[in-house]
Amino acid sequence: MMKKIKNMSDTNMLLTITIVVFFVMYFAAIAFLGEGFLKPQTFLSILNANAALIITSCGMSIVMITGGIDISVGGVVALVSMCSAVYLDQKGGNVGGAILISLAIGLAFGIIQGYLVAYLDIQPFIVSLAGMFFARGMTTIVNNKPFNVANEAFVKLKDTRVIVPGLGSYNRLGKYIDAYVEIGVVVALLIVVLLFILLRWGKLGRHFYAVGGNQQSALMLGINVRRTKFLSHVLCSLLAGIGGFVYFLHVGSGSPSHAMGMEMNAIASSIIGGTMLTGGVGNIIGTLFGVLSLSTIQNIVSSAGFDEAWWTGITIAAMLCLFLVIQSVVMARKKKALAK
Repeated sequence: MMKKIKNMSDTNMLLTITIVVFFVMYFAAIAFLGEGFLKPQTFLSILNANAALIITSCGMSIVMITGGIDISVGGVVALVSMCSAVYLDQKGGNVGGAILISLAIGLAFGIIQGYLVAYLDIQPFIVSLAGMFFARGMTTIVNNKPFNVANEAFVKLKDTRVIVPGLGSYNRLGKYIDAYVEIGVVVALLIVVLLFILLRWGKLGRHFYAVGGNQQSALMLGINVRRTKFLSHVLCSLLAGIGGFVYFLHVGSGSPSHAMGMEMNAIASSIIGGTMLTGGVGNIIGTLFGVLSLSTIQNIVSSAGFDEAWWTGITIAAMLCLFLVIQSVVMARKKKALAK
């Protein structure tokens, strides 16, 4: 019980640091880079562009809390996007069928990878690396050329906007423009809320933390460690499937190059959000702010005139180093407290 309380204390501290860093960066952007960042739509546009990453990062956080990792999520997103695009544009399918295909692909990857990791004791990095290569290869086999989807029902859904009342702004011509979010943002925020409830109050969520904190202690408490690991990978890949359809809904096309590097961004967002690579510590709200922080720093670098890709990479690397150092300090404090 004391260990659980300690882990939750570490989680809350890392969450607080993440939120503070995000607001400091955002207010600094407003102060030094103009009023563009002051408009609510600028913030909502960050959500629109990163709804899929929020979902996949949440799944990544679940796996990392249990002490594992899954680097196949970017490949799953690309495969889901391409399969949905081909089904809708070339096979005469419907949106409902595309959603079912997305869920099925995510679930299949989760079951297979989860079984290999949990029941055959194969390292999750190796399993998910194979999954990443397989997903990328299958994406190219399904279709090796990029194309836009013209399915009428899908285009209508893609162009649907949810108006956020009271957050609009006037343009230079004095016309009032409503603030809006895409459907994918609503899905992403709903998933964040559901996972927060699961991790905070759900029995399975407590098992995730226990297994990531100490597997031997979890076994002594009667927790089925193998099943918990299995379910974490199933949930992660299922969320990658959902994230894949949300990504597809945002870009409206299929391409073998879609979601390149998304798995790395998901890992980075989870770490920035306070999820520890060693397991046992993490928070879904922190992951959400991790994604927002990652996207905000990218926008700041671009707005400052550093358009070259390496500047963004250098800045993200600096942020990761900062949060890894913070996590190391937390771990050192935790070990010192346990030694007393």
